[in-house]
Amino acid sequence: MKATQPYQPLLLRILHGLTGLFLIAAILTAFWTYDTYDGRWGRIPLPVFKDIEGIHGTFGLWTLLIFPAFVVYAFHRGQRRLVQPNSVAQLVQVGQPVWWYTLNRFTNTLALLALTFALFSGKMMDETWLPKGELQHRWYYIHLISWVVMVAAIALHLLMNAKVGGTPLLLSILSREIRDQDSPKLWPEHLSQWWLAVKKGAWTTWFQPISGLIILEIVILSSIFVAWVLPLLKKAVEF
Repeated sequence: MKATQPYQPLLLRILHGLTGLFLIAAILTAFWTYDTYDGRWGRIPLPVFKDIEGIHGTFGLWTLLIFPAFVVYAFHRGQRRLVQPNSVAQLVQVGQPVWWYTLNRFTNTLALLALTFALFSGKMMDETWLPKGELQHRWYYIHLISWVVMVAAIALHLLMNAKVGGTPLLLSILSREIRDQDSPKLWPEHLSQWWLAVKKGAWTTWFQPISGLIILEIVILSSIFVAWVLPLLKKAVEF
């Protein structure tokens, strides 16, 4: 019997797809950058390409630009896929289906945190360090660690999704199916309704009630904001 492929909302597929595409490109160019300018912990015979750090930074920037929208979606429309208040208690049911689903939620949440760590540490770096041979900077080491954590988090994310949903779940994120209620033609109307609600004060309830997930969302979004602001402040002080 053929397994039924689950349906993923179109907006999720777009945000997840763009984030994943830019992230994979950033990971590949990150290793190429390391291989070109460092290589102290092993390297492979990749061509020496001095502009690779700029390309890596571009993919990292694109990931950083789309990531906040993905975070907001994940913590609101997709919050059931993340850690729940009862997730820790469910971990005692080892081997049961709920145990695997709980591990999947943990790995999904870990992937968001790992990407936040990688993006933040990357913004703290100076693009001139590696071309100058300055490999001793603390933020460079932190950024290297963050990409190792990121690769491990992605691997766990894929493995857990494969475990709980198999190939149909993995392929559903690539599906081109669009249901009528999910059509982009309805997005302007939804956006108009959302903006009308905001003007009426709906924004006051966005972070209510305060929960662990809400705090985590605020931490991630605040980290992204700080990642933009700190380099600008540093340049202003140096100027």
